[in-house]
Amino acid sequence: MSDILLLFRTFVRTVEAGSFTAVARDFNASQPTISRQIAVLEEHLGCILFHRTTRALALTEDGRTFYDHARRTLDAVAEAESAVGRRKTKPFGQLRLACAGVFGRLHVIPRLPRFRARYPDIDVALHMTDGFTDLIEEGIDLAIRVGEASEGSLITRRIGTTRRIVVATPEYLARHGTPSHPKDLRTHHCIVYDRLLTGASWAFASPDGPLTIPVAGPLHVNSTEAVRAAVLEGLGIGYVPLWHFVDGEIESGRLIVLMRDFEPPPQPISSVYPTRRFLAPKVRAAIDFFAAEFDLDPRLRIGDI
Repeated sequence: MSDILLLFRTFVRTVEAGSFTAVARDFNASQPTISRQIAVLEEHLGCILFHRTTRALALTEDGRTFYDHARRTLDAVAEAESAVGRRKTKPFGQLRLACAGVFGRLHVIPRLPRFRARYPDIDVALHMTDGFTDLIEEGIDLAIRVGEASEGSLITRRIGTTRRIVVATPEYLARHGTPSHPKDLRTHHCIVYDRLLTGASWAFASPDGPLTIPVAGPLHVNSTEAVRAAVLEGLGIGYVPLWHFVDGEIESGRLIVLMRDFEPPPQPISSVYPTRRFLAPKVRAAIDFFAAEFDLDPRLRIGDI
C-alpha cells in the first residue's frame, strides 16, 4: 500500500510541477528515479498517463481522469492521518485555491501572509481568473465564488456578502448630470461588463419590486477590474461590488455612490469545493480562515440576503 501511495504522490506532484526534474528536486531524488516511478505506475494501471516530449509533459486523457482520483485518495489519507497521532489538527500540503482576478488581488492575496503565518505547512497555488473554473477538471481544492453558486455537484458554504453599488466620479457627474432614478441611466454613459449574467442590463430594488434597466455606453469590458479602472478614470457610470474599493475612493469623495434608495439586492460570497467524503484539513482551515477574515471587513461581512 505504501508503495502505491508513493507512486500516487509522485504522479500528482509531477502533474502540478510539470516536469520530472522539478519533482526530483522537491523529493531530493534523481530525475531517472521519478521517471521510473511514473513508468511503474503506468504499468500497474495498464495505461499511459503522460505524453512525453523532449520539452514538456502533457497528460493523456487517462492521466487527466486518474489525476482527480489520485488527489482524492491522497486527501482521504491526509484526513485519516490528521485525525490521530503527530499530525492531529495540523493542516499541511498544497492548497489549490481559485477566485476571480480582482477579488484575489484585493481580498485574498493581502490576507495570505496571515494565513501562511497561521498555517506554515500549507503552500498555496492561487488560480485567479474572471472566467469559469471547473474545480474537478482543474484539480482545484477550493474556490471563492462571488454571486450565486449554482453548481449542484459541489458543496457550497456562505462566508461573506457583497453589496453592489452604482458609482461615478464627480467630474463625470459635472459633465453629464446626476441620475436620481435607474431609468435615468438610459441617457448616460455606462461601463458595460460583457460577462454580467443579466447582459447589458442592471438589476435594482425599488418600492414597486425588482427593476431591470437596459444600459449602454461607449465602453464594453470583459473584466470587473476594467470596470473599476474605467469608472475611476471618469469614463462613465459603473455597476460594481462595493468590495472593489479598498483605498478610500468613496470615503474621500473620489467616487460618488448614486441612487442609494435603489441599491440592488446583496449577493453571497461562498466557498465552493468538490463533493468528497473527506474534507482535507487544509481545505477546512482555509474556509474557516477566510470566513473569519471577511467577517472583520464591513465590505464583505455576512448580512441579510
